[in-house]
Amino acid sequence: MLGVHLRNMDSFIRAVQQVEDSNPGLSSLALVRALRRTAGHDDAMTIHFLGASFNHSDTEVLETAILNASSFSFFDKAIHHIVTDYGEERGVVLAPDGTTVALAPLLLGIESGLKAQMEATPAVGIFPLTLGRTLGLSFLSLQDFPPSSRLGPNGCWDSVDHPKVFKLSRPATLATDAVINAGMDGAILGMDLSSLPASEQPPALSDILKGYYSFILHEGQGLDGLSSHVSPRRREISRTILAPLDLHSQVMETLALVWKLEKTEWISLDTGVGKAVKDGLQAFVHKYWDCPQFIPRCQWGAKAHKGTPIPLSLPLKYLYVHHTYEPSSPCLSFPNCSRNMRAMQRFHQEDRGWNDIGYSFVVGSDGYIYEGRGWNQLGRHTRGHNDIGYGVSIIGNYSATLPSRHAMNLLRHHLVRCAVDGGRLAPSFTIHGHRQMVNYTACPGDAFFSEIRSWEHFRV
Repeated sequence: MLGVHLRNMDSFIRAVQQVEDSNPGLSSLALVRALRRTAGHDDAMTIHFLGASFNHSDTEVLETAILNASSFSFFDKAIHHIVTDYGEERGVVLAPDGTTVALAPLLLGIESGLKAQMEATPAVGIFPLTLGRTLGLSFLSLQDFPPSSRLGPNGCWDSVDHPKVFKLSRPATLATDAVINAGMDGAILGMDLSSLPASEQPPALSDILKGYYSFILHEGQGLDGLSSHVSPRRREISRTILAPLDLHSQVMETLALVWKLEKTEWISLDTGVGKAVKDGLQAFVHKYWDCPQFIPRCQWGAKAHKGTPIPLSLPLKYLYVHHTYEPSSPCLSFPNCSRNMRAMQRFHQEDRGWNDIGYSFVVGSDGYIYEGRGWNQLGRHTRGHNDIGYGVSIIGNYSATLPSRHAMNLLRHHLVRCAVDGGRLAPSFTIHGHRQMVNYTACPGDAFFSEIRSWEHFRV
């Protein structure tokens, strides 16, 4: 099977499509049930909402076909989620957008939606199966830790071109970034599928995954020109569909169900649990909804900082806005944005003799923000002002045209809110264009500078 040794979403989709091609007329629901059975994911809560996977004759026939194929070992390893004692997270794949996704909660969300659509019933199990149980148990299992430490972490792959090993950046919680990414994706796709008319044939599983992960952005539009649900928008879309649900009540009800189904005696739904859930959800909303998704340095292939980084004294009072000028075109995909980041770092380190890429953060038009010097280290972006502000650049030349609306919103709203709420920017911070601080540059371009003059924290 082509590429099944690689742990990326494209390999998983190809393996799914091979099973579909070998089983004409196969329904998406039957396939996702068979994958659940293959991975051994018939726990009490899953059976409560979705039924046992082995109770369906079509699943048994399909599982036999998978068992007899070379794909069985791949599916078993790809879907079964564990974290080893050495910090390797398994059961996760690298998505084309550069983020990492755990397959198990993703597929449970899809199965919930398909089941609800087929039976024309409300999709009651989507949140508990994708996010509710994981979040609740993670909040409770780490009550002695700060709420922000009960979630995550992220990690990095050994190679983004040939991903095989994903190592976490610190000890894992039950709700790693990959699990939460997948939970958001599963909730989005599950809700989308559950809203299809019962009379309508749902798409093949491979097409569901391709439409969400393997989309193509077009220059001049970026995400602005895409109305469909796609993975770079998982945070804003999941917030839209889940925030109205009263998450505190949802998590508490999920924990009560866990106690009932699994006889988990250490879960006592007293006031302490309620506070742990409340605090944990505040941390979740800040980290995964208020903050944008950052692509870490190790993911885009950064070289090491030369010398010893100088720490910043937080919070800072200024945000300096740049455009890269070169590269002059917006980057529309993780591979292109990563190449741009490596090229800029190489130019800054080798041609200008700096210790690292100069910017604190760089915004792509692919829906993500790329980590440069980051929150805590002194950058080299705005001469004479590097120690009092962050330098954030959008990839592209914006002398005559504007960045995409989505890219500007990532900077103007999401990164700024994340910085203020996280104690990195003072609430009364000021935004300046690069040209205001030095007299030798037109950065961030005439068109973009005219735009930021209307932003609420801009000062002349």
